[in-house]
Amino acid sequence: MNKNFFEIDNVNFSTGGKDKVKNVSLKIENEGDVICLLGPSGIGKTTILRTIAGLEKINSGKILLKNKIISSSKIHIEPENRNISLSFQDNCLFPHYNVLENIKFGAARNQKSKKKLDVDEIINFLHLEHVKDKFPHQISAGESQRASLARSLLSKPDLLLLDEPLSNVDQSFKEEIQVKLKKILNELKITTIVVTHDSYEAFYLGSKCGIILDGHLKQYDDPYNVYHFPNSIDVVNFLNRGILIPAKVTGENSLESNDLGTIKGNFIKHYPKGSNVQLLLQPEDLEHDDKSNLKLEVVDRKFRGTNFIYTLKTLSNLLIPVFVHSHHIHQHEVDEKFGIKRPIYIDHIVCF
Repeated sequence: MNKNFFEIDNVNFSTGGKDKVKNVSLKIENEGDVICLLGPSGIGKTTILRTIAGLEKINSGKILLKNKIISSSKIHIEPENRNISLSFQDNCLFPHYNVLENIKFGAARNQKSKKKLDVDEIINFLHLEHVKDKFPHQISAGESQRASLARSLLSKPDLLLLDEPLSNVDQSFKEEIQVKLKKILNELKITTIVVTHDSYEAFYLGSKCGIILDGHLKQYDDPYNVYHFPNSIDVVNFLNRGILIPAKVTGENSLESNDLGTIKGNFIKHYPKGSNVQLLLQPEDLEHDDKSNLKLEVVDRKFRGTNFIYTLKTLSNLLIPVFVHSHHIHQHEVDEKFGIKRPIYIDHIVCF
């Protein structure tokens, strides 16, 4: 007997008769787990949520919640009977209710639930106390989005679906809301699927992340593995957290780069000696060393508060990103030389 809390088994997600994402299979093992789906705009992420909620039907495969089929080619449980709450990216508040009434509508939906949330607490947590008496047309897109999120949380569903829940939220308190949202979801064990294009948000909120590209679920794994062990060049390019450079495998734990010389470390996948590969270099893989005899030209410098990301140009015109802590005393300007510590050692070597 299947014991997963939620499961998608070989489903094609379609809208308007056109397949958007094909042959999707994934599992949420435990009640209260949060997973995030990442992908570019228009790829079909929202279609997946709409289908899980029962707003779209499927022609193959099956979707199960709490060991019960809710969608298949023969079975379709209507949305109102699924106890699934979907919070859309765009304004979906009732226009004739004020914000407080919209939020309380969620609380009234599932009064039998053992999960307890206080309306005033949720309103304060989402910074809505100053607009609770206003109507949807009188508030901003970010406030509308947060009110929709509050309504969804208070409905205490078996499964919560969030479509870009914080895309319109000001950066000044987005992180604060992320922290509180994660705390609420974990404490109340609200199983949640979050759709987002923000990889940092996905890596923070999700115990698992799915990468959707070119109409397929390319990778489904915990955030650490998605970032450090991407399973394809497509995932590397989508995350945009490093570059691929040509190299040749020279031994069991070493390879050679024309631009960087010898690189040692632990290969994630075995390659025969002499293999030509594309090595993934992420910003934290190389270390800065002013005394090194390997110096590259600085072509760009991005200040990120806690760190700098230097972009360095090699002799063959490759552009390599390198992370340096912002407290590092010696800052390098564009056109200056920047030393790379030798010997180069990368704990986990990812190649394609």
